[in-house]
Amino acid sequence: MAKAEYYYGVHSVESLLELEPERVLTLFTLKGRDDQRLQKILQLAAPFGISVQQASRDSLEKLAGLPFHQGVVAAVRPHPVLNEKDLDDLMQHTPNALLLALDQVTDPHNLGACIRTAAAMGVHAVIVPRDRAASLTPTARKVAAGGAEKVKFIQVTNLARTLAHLKDSTHTRVIGTLLDEKALPLQQCDFNGAVVIVMGAEDTGLRPITQSQCDQTVYIPMSGDLQSLNVSVATGMALYEACRQRNSV
Repeated sequence: MAKAEYYYGVHSVESLLELEPERVLTLFTLKGRDDQRLQKILQLAAPFGISVQQASRDSLEKLAGLPFHQGVVAAVRPHPVLNEKDLDDLMQHTPNALLLALDQVTDPHNLGACIRTAAAMGVHAVIVPRDRAASLTPTARKVAAGGAEKVKFIQVTNLARTLAHLKDSTHTRVIGTLLDEKALPLQQCDFNGAVVIVMGAEDTGLRPITQSQCDQTVYIPMSGDLQSLNVSVATGMALYEACRQRNSV
């Protein structure tokens, strides 16, 4: 049996119990805690016979790996890792999918924030490289606040090759965020149909090999002297514009 994963934080554990309770093996709750949020979690767990154990603050911190566990940690049966085949299956059943690709985003906090926004904006899948990129760590799941259970997370061997495959096999348009001579202001780009929005790494942006797969580049107009935004903030702005356009037709 694969090693259990640990989810922590109220939002993350609540969402898991609502969407995939069969994956929860054991709940660990802070000894002495008995508030309304914990009672809701226990009520969600009760119909499935999930074991509940009280634990000290130090024990919860060891399970979560961080002190910010909010008094609840769940030991969870791991999800299968989704890959290129799962992406092909998704596109076969959702031909006009909205996808988000993150090019070597390494900060789990930024990954979690991007996933949370993606779930809120109706993104069908978040695509990341398997190497040199953040994965769905407990921290990323907590920051995603339940979003990781609502949007597919797909790890691919080669992001540029995956983007090329999407273009060739499903006519998906690749729209990259990059300030170059061909870039359009965000609001002037058409985000309808099958689209993958590609966001660059926190410090270096899109790699040249990823840029080469972009059918269109866009930028976020800003006032003042600012030239860039945190990747999770920029992702939120780009996805909001895409969602606005796609819901208005």
